[in-house]
Amino acid sequence: MLPPVIFVVVYLATGSNLTAAVISALTIGVVLAGLRLTRREKPVRIVGALLVVVLAATVAYYTGNAAAYFWPLVLANIASALAFAFSILIRWPLLGVIVGPITGTGMKWRKDPDLLRAYAKASWLWVLLNVVRAAVQVPLIQDEDLWALAAVRPLFYVMVLGVILWSWRIIKNSLPADHPGIRSPRISQH
Repeated sequence: MLPPVIFVVVYLATGSNLTAAVISALTIGVVLAGLRLTRREKPVRIVGALLVVVLAATVAYYTGNAAAYFWPLVLANIASALAFAFSILIRWPLLGVIVGPITGTGMKWRKDPDLLRAYAKASWLWVLLNVVRAAVQVPLIQDEDLWALAAVRPLFYVMVLGVILWSWRIIKNSLPADHPGIRSPRISQH
């Protein structure tokens, strides 16, 4: 969330100095990556986040348009929406792929038809979240409304928290009353 906000603030505070904004976004991206490494977060996530910042800064710099910084973020949202939708269609809902290892069940949930169905239903929320985020940003980019683009970043994180809670509710309500829960997949004998 911070690199795009810093990018906009520096760009506007320096009288539209794109180079200063790009350097600031890249600097904060590297600093945040370093902090995340010291917290022993997964390197793949750190590198992925840093690559998005680098790509966004590069697009803005080479197009000469500050609002273009946000196009890679829109594309990432579209890619996430497609990945979640595709995962549901092939019966490997990404929410299950993410939650299974966190709960200690690995991929055993795939053999539980109730959990498979629950994770698929809840994964549609993540498709919707990513589509909404992309849909909100596109007109703001086209209007070059940098303040609004920076302001929606925190809102997007609030939306993620809401989707997490709503996902849990969908999963819980989708399981039969006698189901032992997400930590105890019932392995189908088929």
